[in-house]
Amino acid sequence: MKPILLVPLLLVSVAIASIHAAEAPGYSVPVVDLVAETGRQVVVDREPGQYLGHPTTVLLEDGKTLLCVYPRGHGKGAIQFKRSMDAGLTWGPRLPVPENWTTSLETPTIHRVVDAAGKKRLIVWSGMYPARLAVSEDDGATWSPLKPVGDWGGIVVMGSVEAVRGKPGCYLAWFHDDGRYIAADAKPEKPVVFRLYQVGSSDGGLTWSRPHELFASADVHLCEPGVVRSPDGRQIALLLRENSRRKNSHVIFSDDEGATWTAPRELPGALTGDRHVAKYAPDGRLFISFRDTTRVSKTQGDWVGWVGRYEDIVAGREGAYRVRLMDNHHAWDCAYPGVEVLRDGTFVTTTYGHWTEGEKPYVVSVRFRLSELDAKLGK
Repeated sequence: MKPILLVPLLLVSVAIASIHAAEAPGYSVPVVDLVAETGRQVVVDREPGQYLGHPTTVLLEDGKTLLCVYPRGHGKGAIQFKRSMDAGLTWGPRLPVPENWTTSLETPTIHRVVDAAGKKRLIVWSGMYPARLAVSEDDGATWSPLKPVGDWGGIVVMGSVEAVRGKPGCYLAWFHDDGRYIAADAKPEKPVVFRLYQVGSSDGGLTWSRPHELFASADVHLCEPGVVRSPDGRQIALLLRENSRRKNSHVIFSDDEGATWTAPRELPGALTGDRHVAKYAPDGRLFISFRDTTRVSKTQGDWVGWVGRYEDIVAGREGAYRVRLMDNHHAWDCAYPGVEVLRDGTFVTTTYGHWTEGEKPYVVSVRFRLSELDAKLGK
């Protein structure tokens, strides 16, 4: 791996991302197209005339129970909850949830957490101000209402949650804010400054620290951190959406479990997109799902993925290839994804989009193995 310069945790800058040479706005890796393979697609939920969007998923330890939360609306609205008992091949009806889940103001996210005593629980986050949390200690059979975790808020709280290495029951989580929701009286600056934040939990996800600011910039709008841990477990990378659309997506690294982070660095065009979600295949390769916002791309605005290795991210390489999962009939509105990997190496990827022209978005899964994609690339 390249040597990485670490910087203090509280990194505040308006221009630091520009210290690295600009990456190309496009990519040269091949693209595997699955759009026509409708047999890979499973509808999770669809409601005529109603926008359904922004799902996240969690696969339970039995390898078969797959849970999904998503809003009945664009980025906000009543949180819907569904369960699949066969790893996403079929889905049951919407399940009952606490009444105040109808008050969610943001994209909900679901995560598995375990405390130091081994107690497993599920948590669902809902952002804006204040950030709120719901908890289940029976694998989603019952839930608490959404409750504030503190006097702070943010956007896409929490897209990423990661266990701290060597500290059972401890977790880190990341989010961003553009100045509107971090506090009750928050007001955006002019020009708008995007800020990345980190919070931590030491009790298995029940309580969380106040946010620590990692980076701030009006020059590049870095947001929606997607976590990837290195294969040896010693490094954490955060893949970052660039919302001003002036540059590619970015990445930062930590070698000390979030105590310090590198300066942001532009990613290649092949990894440029919104809301990165990454999982490892059994052979050690990475699949990363995202909305394609690459500035030069024939699949711009579609639901896509990237196949490569963690070392490609560290070295700034393009990776092996891209995958077009579904055609989005909208310029950009799709692909806040869930990504799960079954024991046989099958990826179950789940997201929303405008999959039928002229109709509201709905939630769909696409299934594949990397060996199947490799074979198509060989042809």
